[in-house]
Amino acid sequence: MAENAPTTPAAQNVPQSASRVNRPLNGRGQDAPVEGKTSIAEGVVAKVAGIATREVAGVYALGGGGARALGAIRDAINATDLTQGVKVEVGETQAAADITIVVEYGAPIQEVADQVRSRVAGAITRLVGLEVVEVNVDVNDVHIPGDDNNDDDSNEKRVQ
Repeated sequence: MAENAPTTPAAQNVPQSASRVNRPLNGRGQDAPVEGKTSIAEGVVAKVAGIATREVAGVYALGGGGARALGAIRDAINATDLTQGVKVEVGETQAAADITIVVEYGAPIQEVADQVRSRVAGAITRLVGLEVVEVNVDVNDVHIPGDDNNDDDSNEKRVQ
């Protein structure tokens, strides 16, 4: 048996041409880039986009009414969904994102949307390495302080 020949029965049945190891480097040195393929799940890109969106001043929340209600429940049990309000399409070299946000009252809506678009595109390009072809921002609502329906004051007795 040759010195470098496989010794296990399973390895002996694999044709040498099908092996991914023990093949010539075709003149590549030790410092040359290693071949291979990287696959990035849509959930990863959506999470990057969601985090980038939350960093923009003037963004109160992400998602539509139903998603925000479910998100409040997730937050209460410490299981925040960072992809809430974010939909992405991921190709081999490009990505597109659709972001649904609620803007704080008083924040200039167009500026907030432009900043979301810029932050999301920059984060996806920088962190994921994909070219961003489109970021659509859907402003679903405006949050007015005091509209949170906090019942903290309702526990106070009105009469003694």
